[in-house]
Amino acid sequence: MEVEYTKDDCIRETKEHIAQVREFMVRCISELVDRALVHDNSKLKSPELEIFTKYTPLLKDSTYGSDEYKSFLQGMQVALKHHYANNSHHPEHYDEGIKGMNLFDIIEMFCDWKAATLRHKDGDIRESIEINQKRFGYSDDLKKIFMNTVEKLG
Repeated sequence: MEVEYTKDDCIRETKEHIAQVREFMVRCISELVDRALVHDNSKLKSPELEIFTKYTPLLKDSTYGSDEYKSFLQGMQVALKHHYANNSHHPEHYDEGIKGMNLFDIIEMFCDWKAATLRHKDGDIRESIEINQKRFGYSDDLKKIFMNTVEKLG
């Protein structure tokens, strides 16, 4: 027996689908807003605050990924270990690195990278994406998605 599927059925099911997608997108937005409100709060407390107070001006005048930059990171290990343990938007938070992250972690990480480039005199988000591909071992596909996002974000 053939069941009749009408335009009204199609419209009703399509509207249900649209509502479901909308709900999932609102959940995603809510998650991102929650993250935005607490981003890097651990830097405002010990042991991070003292170490970041010392090193932030030094990092500002260094080139991301340079030997000088890496030497500053070595001096910041106590703060960085604490920071990575308490902030899931860093690949170092996970045993699997970037492969352990979820999409929300990736979005927050990308926004963090973009904002970090504004703190360096010679900051360049495209260059950071290149350096970080080597540093974190992500695919060319993810690198392209990051580059496309730079274009969209401006």
